[in-house]
Amino acid sequence: MNFSSRRDFLQMGSLGFGGLGLPSLLRAETGKSERACIVIFQNGGASQLDFFDPKPEAPHDVRGSFGSVATSVPGVHFSGLLPRTAKAFGKFAVIRSMHSDEAIHERARQYIFSGTKPRNDLLQPSYGSVLSKEWGGKNGLPPFVVIPDKDLSAEAGFLGPAHDPFVSGDPNAKGFAVRDLTLPAGVTDEESRRRRALLAQMDAEFARVTSSPLLSDMDEFSAKALDLISSPAARKAFDIHAEPDKLRDAYGRTGVGQGCLLARRLIESGTRLATVFHGGYDTHREHEKGAKKITTDFDQAFPALLEDLDQRGLLATTLVLVIGDFGRTPKLNFSGGRDHWPRGFAVGLAGAGVRGGLVVGKSDAQAGEPAERPVTIEDLGATVYHALGIDTHKEYRTNGRPVRINKDGAVVKELFG
Repeated sequence: MNFSSRRDFLQMGSLGFGGLGLPSLLRAETGKSERACIVIFQNGGASQLDFFDPKPEAPHDVRGSFGSVATSVPGVHFSGLLPRTAKAFGKFAVIRSMHSDEAIHERARQYIFSGTKPRNDLLQPSYGSVLSKEWGGKNGLPPFVVIPDKDLSAEAGFLGPAHDPFVSGDPNAKGFAVRDLTLPAGVTDEESRRRRALLAQMDAEFARVTSSPLLSDMDEFSAKALDLISSPAARKAFDIHAEPDKLRDAYGRTGVGQGCLLARRLIESGTRLATVFHGGYDTHREHEKGAKKITTDFDQAFPALLEDLDQRGLLATTLVLVIGDFGRTPKLNFSGGRDHWPRGFAVGLAGAGVRGGLVVGKSDAQAGEPAERPVTIEDLGATVYHALGIDTHKEYRTNGRPVRINKDGAVVKELFG
């Protein structure tokens, strides 16, 4: 028996797995922690000036047209596009003095998704992949999920495909259903079991002619993938239609709104980390036109998520991150856009012991660079792992060498206590 015939069989009877993506990310249930994480990723990089760090006294070509709004904490203002987020500031903290030296999207994302500077010789695992490795699955749910689609920067890297994310699809799409949890039309549970038995026989023969560890891993997680298809808990967790219309409306009938709601469902059911990708922030042209829509969508979804988590008793154990590639240039360019700007930007954090209503650091008069308490990407990574109860000095081995999950980062201690 050769590999191509086995591959052909898998393609013929794939049962809607979506290739080998699903099998590669399921783990045995070895949960060791109750901590979890939701990442709202601002795809492209949000403007610090039009989010958490407005500069109302700056020139117009810096401050823009959105103005500012007072938060629930006296003396702290956010962009005028964030009135709901401003009212919810008591539930989260902001770091206004982040800085990086990566201005290319792919490398910047690898950096902030892992808290470790990118290397050419290996890809550092993202936070979700580390949680998958450390804690495995829980209650039959994939430990690491991305919504609606994955990014090559948010993967397992040298940890291997077993810890890559499960892809949910778009929960705001009409008739949303997760393809990997649904048998295709015409395939019954009985037929699925027969195909599984045949596949097991083929695997036994296949194992006689190869001893590849990668293929062994794929076989192990294929079995978990098949189990997931028949898992009521998994189907229930991904069934966003079960949520009351009133709550779905509260989050907003948008990609980021329904994505955050699905993330909450998954975390509540046992997923360790869910990343919600919110696109549209790469505004090199007509920045204000693009920023107004996406920021307004965020302003509905984010406070609703914090309130929902809090009411369900989940915020105390769930870290919520609002991050992006980097910031945007302080000055609007000749096309009315804001370009890539890693030298100074802002991020948000909530839950898992993070103090609400806190501002860490300060930027200069144009929100271009840190002026007080600069915080590196490595510091943010150490802070994430600290909040989630993972040793920031932990090492893995790849190619016979030790590699730390976080190098040279220091926990931002002001956020806790």
